[in-house]
Amino acid sequence: MKRFNRIVLPLIALMLLAACGTQKDVPYFQNAESVDLSKSQYLFDAKIMPKDQLTITVSTTNDEAATPFNLTVPTPYTVNSRSTYSQAMLQTYLVDNAGNINFPILGSIHVGGLTKSQAEKMIQDQIKPFMAEAENPIVTVRMPGYQISVIGEVARPGTFTVSREKISILEALAQAGDLTIYGQRKNVQLIREDSTGQKSIHIFDLTDANIINSPYFYLQQNDVIYVTPNKVKAQNSSVGSMTTLWFSATSILISLTSLLYNILR
Repeated sequence: MKRFNRIVLPLIALMLLAACGTQKDVPYFQNAESVDLSKSQYLFDAKIMPKDQLTITVSTTNDEAATPFNLTVPTPYTVNSRSTYSQAMLQTYLVDNAGNINFPILGSIHVGGLTKSQAEKMIQDQIKPFMAEAENPIVTVRMPGYQISVIGEVARPGTFTVSREKISILEALAQAGDLTIYGQRKNVQLIREDSTGQKSIHIFDLTDANIINSPYFYLQQNDVIYVTPNKVKAQNSSVGSMTTLWFSATSILISLTSLLYNILR
Protein backbone atom coordinates (compact mmCIF):
# COMPACT_ATOMS: atom_id res chain seq x y z
CA MET A 1 0.00 0.00 0.00
CA LYS A 2 2.84 2.39 0.90
CA ARG A 3 4.53 1.64 -2.40
CA PHE A 4 1.26 2.35 -4.19
CA ASN A 5 0.99 5.72 -2.46
CA ARG A 6 4.60 6.61 -3.31
CA ILE A 7 4.06 5.92 -7.02
CA VAL A 8 0.44 6.72 -7.79
CA LEU A 9 -0.17 9.82 -5.67
CA PRO A 10 2.72 11.84 -7.18
CA LEU A 11 1.46 10.92 -10.66
CA ILE A 12 -2.01 12.18 -9.76
CA ALA A 13 -0.51 15.41 -8.41
CA LEU A 14 1.45 15.93 -11.64
CA MET A 15 -1.68 15.37 -13.71
CA LEU A 16 -3.58 17.95 -11.64
CA LEU A 17 -0.77 20.49 -12.01
CA ALA A 18 -0.73 19.91 -15.76
CA ALA A 19 -4.48 20.41 -15.90
CA CYS A 20 -4.16 23.70 -13.97
CA GLY A 21 -1.43 24.89 -16.33
CA THR A 22 -3.61 24.11 -19.33
CA GLN A 23 -6.57 25.90 -17.75
CA LYS A 24 -4.53 29.10 -17.46
CA ASP A 25 -3.80 29.05 -21.20
CA VAL A 26 -7.46 28.96 -22.27
CA PRO A 27 -9.36 32.06 -20.98
CA TYR A 28 -9.06 35.34 -22.92
CA PHE A 29 -8.24 38.75 -21.35
CA GLN A 30 -6.91 37.35 -18.08
CA ASN A 31 -5.51 40.73 -17.00
CA ALA A 32 -8.46 42.87 -18.11
CA GLU A 33 -8.70 44.72 -14.80
CA SER A 34 -5.14 46.11 -15.12
CA VAL A 35 -5.26 47.27 -18.76
CA ASP A 36 -5.18 50.99 -19.59
CA LEU A 37 -8.05 51.30 -22.08
CA SER A 38 -7.49 55.02 -22.62
CA LYS A 39 -5.00 54.08 -25.38
CA SER A 40 -7.82 52.51 -27.40
CA GLN A 41 -10.05 55.61 -27.37
CA TYR A 42 -9.96 56.35 -31.07
CA LEU A 43 -12.18 55.58 -34.04
CA PHE A 44 -10.60 53.30 -36.59
CA ASP A 45 -10.74 54.44 -40.21
CA ALA A 46 -9.64 51.92 -42.84
CA LYS A 47 -7.11 52.99 -45.44
CA ILE A 48 -7.54 52.41 -49.15
CA MET A 49 -5.33 49.58 -50.40
CA PRO A 50 -4.37 48.23 -53.85
CA LYS A 51 -7.07 45.95 -55.33
CA ASP A 52 -9.81 47.66 -53.28
CA GLN A 53 -13.09 48.26 -55.05
CA LEU A 54 -14.41 51.79 -54.45
CA THR A 55 -17.68 53.50 -55.21
CA ILE A 56 -17.35 57.28 -55.52
CA THR A 57 -20.39 59.55 -55.77
CA VAL A 58 -20.34 63.27 -56.55
CA SER A 59 -23.46 65.27 -55.62
CA THR A 60 -24.26 68.90 -56.43
CA THR A 61 -27.30 71.18 -56.33
CA ASN A 62 -27.21 71.20 -60.12
CA ASP A 63 -27.39 67.55 -61.25
CA GLU A 64 -25.80 68.34 -64.62
CA ALA A 65 -22.68 69.67 -62.90
CA ALA A 66 -22.07 66.34 -61.16
CA THR A 67 -22.89 64.06 -64.11
CA PRO A 68 -19.41 64.12 -65.74
CA PHE A 69 -17.81 63.02 -62.45
CA ASN A 70 -20.06 60.02 -61.77
CA LEU A 71 -18.93 56.87 -63.51
CA THR A 72 -22.19 55.19 -64.52
CA VAL A 73 -23.38 52.63 -67.02
CA PRO A 74 -26.94 51.72 -68.08
CA THR A 75 -28.13 48.33 -66.84
CA PRO A 76 -29.60 46.17 -69.65
CA TYR A 77 -32.74 44.08 -69.21
CA THR A 78 -35.18 42.31 -71.55
CA VAL A 79 -38.88 43.07 -72.07
CA ASN A 80 -40.92 41.09 -74.59
CA SER A 81 -37.75 39.72 -76.19
CA ARG A 82 -36.44 43.25 -76.70
CA SER A 83 -33.35 44.61 -75.00
CA THR A 84 -33.63 47.94 -73.25
CA TYR A 85 -31.83 49.79 -70.46
CA SER A 86 -32.77 50.77 -66.96
CA GLN A 87 -31.53 53.70 -64.91
CA ALA A 88 -27.75 54.08 -64.90
CA MET A 89 -25.89 52.49 -61.98
CA LEU A 90 -22.65 53.60 -60.37
CA GLN A 91 -19.59 51.59 -61.33
CA THR A 92 -16.75 50.71 -59.00
CA TYR A 93 -13.17 51.89 -59.28
CA LEU A 94 -10.42 49.28 -58.97
CA VAL A 95 -7.36 50.60 -57.14
CA ASP A 96 -4.29 49.46 -59.07
CA ASN A 97 -0.99 48.22 -57.59
CA ALA A 98 0.36 51.78 -57.47
CA GLY A 99 -2.67 52.96 -55.47
CA ASN A 100 -4.21 54.91 -58.36
CA ILE A 101 -7.69 55.06 -59.91
CA ASN A 102 -8.74 56.54 -63.24
CA PHE A 103 -11.32 59.20 -62.36
CA PRO A 104 -13.51 60.98 -64.94
CA ILE A 105 -12.20 64.37 -66.08
CA LEU A 106 -9.35 64.29 -63.53
CA GLY A 107 -7.62 61.23 -64.97
CA SER A 108 -5.28 59.18 -62.78
CA ILE A 109 -5.38 60.16 -59.10
CA HIS A 110 -3.56 58.57 -56.16
CA VAL A 111 -5.81 57.28 -53.36
CA GLY A 112 -3.72 54.42 -51.94
CA GLY A 113 -2.94 54.83 -48.26
CA LEU A 114 -5.64 57.48 -47.76
CA THR A 115 -8.66 57.13 -45.51
CA LYS A 116 -12.12 57.65 -46.99
CA SER A 117 -12.41 61.17 -45.61
CA GLN A 118 -8.97 62.10 -46.97
CA ALA A 119 -9.87 60.77 -50.43
CA GLU A 120 -13.19 62.63 -50.36
CA LYS A 121 -11.48 65.92 -49.49
CA MET A 122 -8.81 65.46 -52.17
CA ILE A 123 -11.33 64.70 -54.94
CA GLN A 124 -13.58 67.54 -53.82
CA ASP A 125 -10.70 70.04 -54.06
CA GLN A 126 -9.72 68.80 -57.53
CA ILE A 127 -13.22 68.97 -59.09
CA LYS A 128 -14.17 72.40 -57.71
CA PRO A 129 -12.29 74.32 -60.47
CA PHE A 130 -14.52 72.60 -63.05
CA MET A 131 -17.73 73.92 -61.44
CA ALA A 132 -19.40 77.23 -60.78
CA GLU A 133 -18.14 79.10 -57.74
CA ALA A 134 -21.52 78.73 -56.02
CA GLU A 135 -21.31 74.94 -56.16
CA ASN A 136 -20.06 73.02 -53.13
CA PRO A 137 -19.77 69.40 -54.34
CA ILE A 138 -20.24 66.56 -51.90
CA VAL A 139 -17.98 63.55 -52.54
CA THR A 140 -18.78 60.19 -50.96
CA VAL A 141 -16.27 57.32 -51.03
CA ARG A 142 -17.31 53.82 -49.99
CA MET A 143 -15.59 50.43 -49.90
CA PRO A 144 -18.30 47.81 -50.64
CA GLY A 145 -16.34 45.02 -48.96
CA TYR A 146 -13.04 43.23 -48.60
CA GLN A 147 -11.79 39.75 -47.80
CA ILE A 148 -9.92 38.24 -44.85
CA SER A 149 -8.81 34.65 -44.24
CA VAL A 150 -8.72 32.68 -40.98
CA ILE A 151 -6.83 29.37 -40.98
CA GLY A 152 -5.33 26.94 -38.49
CA GLU A 153 -6.97 25.73 -35.29
CA VAL A 154 -10.41 27.34 -35.64
CA ALA A 155 -13.81 25.68 -35.95
CA ARG A 156 -14.55 26.94 -39.49
CA PRO A 157 -11.41 28.04 -41.35
CA GLY A 158 -11.91 29.89 -44.59
CA THR A 159 -12.03 33.21 -46.44
CA PHE A 160 -14.71 35.67 -45.38
CA THR A 161 -16.10 38.74 -47.15
CA VAL A 162 -16.47 41.70 -44.81
CA SER A 163 -19.45 43.85 -45.73
CA ARG A 164 -18.56 46.51 -43.16
CA GLU A 165 -15.54 48.80 -43.34
CA LYS A 166 -14.24 47.81 -39.91
CA ILE A 167 -13.66 44.41 -38.31
CA SER A 168 -11.42 43.45 -35.40
CA ILE A 169 -9.33 40.30 -35.06
CA LEU A 170 -11.77 39.05 -32.39
CA GLU A 171 -14.74 39.49 -34.73
CA ALA A 172 -12.85 37.65 -37.48
CA LEU A 173 -12.14 34.72 -35.14
CA ALA A 174 -15.82 34.71 -34.13
CA GLN A 175 -16.84 34.42 -37.80
CA ALA A 176 -14.54 31.39 -38.03
CA GLY A 177 -16.24 29.77 -35.03
CA ASP A 178 -13.54 30.73 -32.49
CA LEU A 179 -10.39 28.75 -31.65
CA THR A 180 -10.59 25.03 -31.02
CA ILE A 181 -9.28 23.64 -27.75
CA TYR A 182 -6.06 22.80 -29.64
CA GLY A 183 -5.36 26.41 -30.70
CA GLN A 184 -2.60 28.36 -28.99
CA ARG A 185 -4.21 31.46 -27.46
CA LYS A 186 -0.77 33.00 -26.98
CA ASN A 187 0.39 32.54 -30.57
CA VAL A 188 -2.18 33.88 -33.03
CA GLN A 189 -0.40 35.26 -36.09
CA LEU A 190 -1.53 38.05 -38.40
CA ILE A 191 0.01 38.06 -41.89
CA ARG A 192 -0.40 41.45 -43.56
CA GLU A 193 0.63 43.02 -46.87
CA ASP A 194 0.90 46.81 -47.02
CA SER A 195 0.26 49.16 -49.95
CA THR A 196 3.81 48.59 -51.27
CA GLY A 197 3.54 44.79 -51.23
CA GLN A 198 5.73 44.38 -48.13
CA LYS A 199 4.64 41.41 -45.97
CA SER A 200 4.79 41.40 -42.17
CA ILE A 201 3.81 39.00 -39.37
CA HIS A 202 2.40 40.16 -36.03
CA ILE A 203 1.85 37.92 -32.98
CA PHE A 204 -1.21 38.22 -30.72
CA ASP A 205 -1.66 36.85 -27.22
CA LEU A 206 -5.41 36.48 -26.69
CA THR A 207 -4.92 35.85 -22.97
CA ASP A 208 -3.55 39.40 -22.66
CA ALA A 209 -6.23 42.12 -22.66
CA ASN A 210 -3.67 44.61 -24.04
CA ILE A 211 -4.56 43.21 -27.46
CA ILE A 212 -7.25 45.91 -27.54
CA ASN A 213 -4.53 48.58 -27.66
CA SER A 214 -2.67 46.93 -30.54
CA PRO A 215 -2.37 48.99 -33.76
CA TYR A 216 -3.23 45.74 -35.59
CA PHE A 217 -6.43 45.08 -33.62
CA TYR A 218 -8.51 46.08 -36.67
CA LEU A 219 -7.96 44.19 -39.91
CA GLN A 220 -7.30 45.34 -43.45
CA GLN A 221 -7.92 44.00 -46.93
CA ASN A 222 -6.53 40.48 -47.50
CA ASP A 223 -5.26 39.99 -43.94
CA VAL A 224 -4.62 36.36 -42.99
CA ILE A 225 -5.00 35.08 -39.42
CA TYR A 226 -3.25 31.84 -38.52
CA VAL A 227 -3.97 30.05 -35.23
CA THR A 228 -1.02 27.83 -34.28
CA PRO A 229 -1.85 24.29 -33.01
CA ASN A 230 -0.62 23.41 -29.52
CA LYS A 231 1.65 20.49 -28.55
CA VAL A 232 -1.29 18.20 -27.80
CA LYS A 233 -2.57 18.53 -31.38
CA ALA A 234 0.92 17.94 -32.77
CA GLN A 235 1.35 14.84 -30.60
CA ASN A 236 -2.08 13.53 -31.59
CA SER A 237 -1.20 14.06 -35.24
CA SER A 238 2.08 12.19 -34.75
CA VAL A 239 0.34 9.34 -32.91
CA GLY A 240 -2.30 9.13 -35.64
CA SER A 241 0.32 8.91 -38.37
CA MET A 242 2.33 6.27 -36.48
CA THR A 243 -0.82 4.26 -35.78
CA THR A 244 -1.74 4.26 -39.48
CA LEU A 245 1.81 3.22 -40.39
CA TRP A 246 1.79 0.46 -37.75
CA PHE A 247 -1.51 -0.96 -39.00
CA SER A 248 -0.26 -0.86 -42.59
CA ALA A 249 2.95 -2.70 -41.68
CA THR A 250 1.01 -5.26 -39.63
CA SER A 251 -1.39 -5.87 -42.51
CA ILE A 252 1.51 -6.44 -44.90
CA LEU A 253 3.22 -8.86 -42.50
CA ILE A 254 -0.01 -10.83 -42.02
CA SER A 255 -0.47 -11.05 -45.79
CA LEU A 256 3.11 -12.23 -46.31
CA THR A 257 2.82 -14.77 -43.47
CA SER A 258 -0.41 -16.14 -44.92
CA LEU A 259 1.15 -16.39 -48.39
CA LEU A 260 4.25 -18.22 -47.11
CA TYR A 261 2.09 -20.58 -45.07
CA ASN A 262 0.01 -21.50 -48.12
CA ILE A 263 3.16 -22.05 -50.22
CA LEU A 264 5.09 -24.14 -47.71
CA ARG A 265 2.37 -26.32 -46.28
